[in-house]
Amino acid sequence: MAAKKQDAGDTKKRKRLNTEAPKASKLVASKKHKPDSVAKDNKNKKTAPLTGRERRLHAKELADARKKKRKRHFTLEQELARLWEKMRRHKIAKEDRAKLVTEALRKMKGKIPEIVGSHISSRVLQTCVKHCSQAERDAVFEELRPHFLTLAFSAYAVHLVKKMLDNASKKQLAGFISTLRGHVAPLLRHMVGSIVVEHAYELANAAQKQELLSELYSTELQLFKDLVSLKESRLSDVMSKLGLQKGSVLRHMTSVIQPILEKGIVDHSILHRVLMEYFSIADKSSVTDIIQQLSSPLIVRMIGTRDGAKIGILCVKYGNAKERKKIIKGLKGHIDKTAYHQYGCMVLVCILSVVDDTKLITKVIIRELQSILKELVLDKNGRRLLLQLLHPNSSRYFSPDDLASLNLSIPSLSLKDQSEASFLTETSKVSLGDKESKEDIEVAVDEVNKDKTSADDSDLAESGKKDPFVRRQELLIKSGLADSLLDICIESVGELIRSNFGKEVLYEVATGGSDGIMHPVLDDKINSLHNAVASLAALPKSEDSQEEHVLENFHSSRTIRKLILDCPNFASTLWEKALKGKSELWVHGHSCKVISAFLESPDPTVLKLVKKELQPLIDIGILKNPKPIEQANQ
Repeated sequence: MAAKKQDAGDTKKRKRLNTEAPKASKLVASKKHKPDSVAKDNKNKKTAPLTGRERRLHAKELADARKKKRKRHFTLEQELARLWEKMRRHKIAKEDRAKLVTEALRKMKGKIPEIVGSHISSRVLQTCVKHCSQAERDAVFEELRPHFLTLAFSAYAVHLVKKMLDNASKKQLAGFISTLRGHVAPLLRHMVGSIVVEHAYELANAAQKQELLSELYSTELQLFKDLVSLKESRLSDVMSKLGLQKGSVLRHMTSVIQPILEKGIVDHSILHRVLMEYFSIADKSSVTDIIQQLSSPLIVRMIGTRDGAKIGILCVKYGNAKERKKIIKGLKGHIDKTAYHQYGCMVLVCILSVVDDTKLITKVIIRELQSILKELVLDKNGRRLLLQLLHPNSSRYFSPDDLASLNLSIPSLSLKDQSEASFLTETSKVSLGDKESKEDIEVAVDEVNKDKTSADDSDLAESGKKDPFVRRQELLIKSGLADSLLDICIESVGELIRSNFGKEVLYEVATGGSDGIMHPVLDDKINSLHNAVASLAALPKSEDSQEEHVLENFHSSRTIRKLILDCPNFASTLWEKALKGKSELWVHGHSCKVISAFLESPDPTVLKLVKKELQPLIDIGILKNPKPIEQANQ
């Protein structure tokens, strides 16, 4: 019994201990937990999330700290940037800007070559050079003079170099060009350096341009610049005067040109000039390789200069069908911009005159031109494309330089030059003797050369194999271009006939184009255009109108006069619809030329039509007759 009581007491004690233990553990736990929670709260307070502004400021501080370690003049650049923000404002007094510029130059003095490669410092210097005094500008130039070549390769410093050249005196520009001597070819192979050479070339005079070009021709000319004078501006003349070997010159020029073309640095006029000289002396295979390289979208970047457009024309003329196709496709999307360009439009004119693939031309070029047809008609350069199709190679619309560029040839590829060269070679071998036998030999040589040309050079067609008239018909009539052109002329007849440039296109359309290319397919629309012009002329003369009457306007009166002389059908329509019974009203001023044109018409039908009404005006001396009507009728 006692044992059982003891066991029961033990179990009660164990239960009491078990129940008390959790309380004790909770107490201990609560005591331990309190300082941990306090520490955690303190930690959370320290690592509280930063606001967006605080994060940006902190990041900026870190970035500035890294830049200070990396950039020696970081603090100076920061000061210059603050000055620049003030001096570049538009609304700032000149005196205040001059003070800021002087202060910036004072801070940079002695450190310009070191900081000019920085984006910020370069822009600050450009502004300072633009607005500083000449003395300050000269000081900057002198400080940078020993470092120009190094700066020419810097992506940011190059802009300052260009600005310095723009403001340089003649002496300073000459000194800069002399520092480029021996380094022109390496600079042209560099994307940034080529910009400096091109800028110097554009600013240079003729002698300085020749100096830059000559070292690209041969090693001898690179070493001895005084060998070349302005009298020998062409490479062929230089070679003949100095006795340079053609093979050596070609090798040197090829080593200069090829790396530039491989890198695609083809935008600069100095390279275009070099390529033109290269074409003049290079052999057939070398020229063919260059044409093959350029027959791509690269050509679009070249035709913005005079020589670049000539290269484009030569590539079109001497490229094979595949290369011509590449050139045309490369122009896709750039037709409108090219058509308005002074030189680029001549490349398009050449394509319309030479390439036989009229379907491709219609798809790529004509379709794009049709969307801007009215703008083309009124544009000085754009109208040339239309005029070339309406009246090819007319000296009335194309200057002698334009026609000369269309007739350019490459000696080594030209069929004409090759036949002449071989003819001279063969005839020079003929010894002095019987005249008849010599003539027989010359005729035989001509026949040999003709056979040789047709057999060996069939792929070097300077113009297409297709008949030019057929090509014009396909591009002008079948493509629908002429139809659209007539619609534009009829709708805007008043604007076009009074325009300095539009009147020429309207005249050609109204006469049906050269060789009557638009007849008889579009005769109905041409007659509608004649009636539209006659309707304008039939309008009453009004002094209140702000626009001159079509018979009194300088441009339109002369256009109508030409149409009367060259197009009897128009003359009859105009007389019947607008001038019959009103001729006495228009015998003064510019309109007098219109009335006189009826008397000068070579068509007897027109003279007979106006004889009855104009003879009394001649008799009383109001109207002068250049030739008696009776004599004209005879």
